[in-house]
Amino acid sequence: MPQHQYLADVLQHPGRFMLQVLRGFRANQGLLLAGAVAYYALLSIVPLLILTVIALSHFVDQVELLQTVRRYLEWLVPGQSQAIVAELAGFLAHRDVLGWVLLLSMLFFSSLAFTVLENAMSVIFTHRVAIRRRHFIVSALIPYGYILCLALGLLLVTLVAGGLQVLGDRHVLVFWREWSLGGVSGLLLYLLGLAGEVFVLTSVYLVMPVGRPRLSHALLGAVAAALLWEVSRHLLVWYFATLSQIGTVYGSLTTAIAVLLSLELAATLLLLGAQVISEYERFGTPDGGVALPFKTRAV
Repeated sequence: MPQHQYLADVLQHPGRFMLQVLRGFRANQGLLLAGAVAYYALLSIVPLLILTVIALSHFVDQVELLQTVRRYLEWLVPGQSQAIVAELAGFLAHRDVLGWVLLLSMLFFSSLAFTVLENAMSVIFTHRVAIRRRHFIVSALIPYGYILCLALGLLLVTLVAGGLQVLGDRHVLVFWREWSLGGVSGLLLYLLGLAGEVFVLTSVYLVMPVGRPRLSHALLGAVAAALLWEVSRHLLVWYFATLSQIGTVYGSLTTAIAVLLSLELAATLLLLGAQVISEYERFGTPDGGVALPFKTRAV
């Protein structure tokens, strides 16, 4: 069946397709993979942000840069961005103690999450790995290329967000009545964050798996993961603000546990979006598009 006919079949029977995706995700031990990605992301997020902010603070005002980081960290770790930005600000105040050993250590730890994510993608896209393998040098360079691209993206977003905030302080006169542009600015900032989320997810699905998928397939998985994350992050904010007793249980570890939970959920949805792409592009192959169970080799 051609791809456009399969797309029509998916749109007619979305429940059946989602059930197939969930079965494939379970067969690939998706929750176990998400846990590994979340753990290494927790190790990587602070060194990555420190390196990025130190580099960009030479070109952008530090206060404005930290405000942008805090705003968009809310998309990744809802309700916990203030604590992370406070740690960043404290490190920036004493960055004169940053030596080459610490710099290289942070560069190494900031790349761990990307390396583990690539390995997790290899499990989900195992049908590609069986056909084509990536050179180890390329795999080693991908994380650092991503760090550079994320830094450039953060610079661009900071400049655009600054312009939108200036727009929000202005007023326009329509039919002899003055209207504030604050609401328009807030909406544009939200859309900018959503578009950036879809863009980053699409780039992950294009680069991290072995082989080069179609842009339409990557965009399909990115939109699915982004929509699920939008619902999930609002539920997380509500949960932490109303029902959660995490502060009572974990005490001083509350921030780390909350960030880990958010990263675990984000990693699960990220890999679930990859599973959507995998199931979609495997249709018509000899296995019928059904994911084979992921098994470890017996000793």
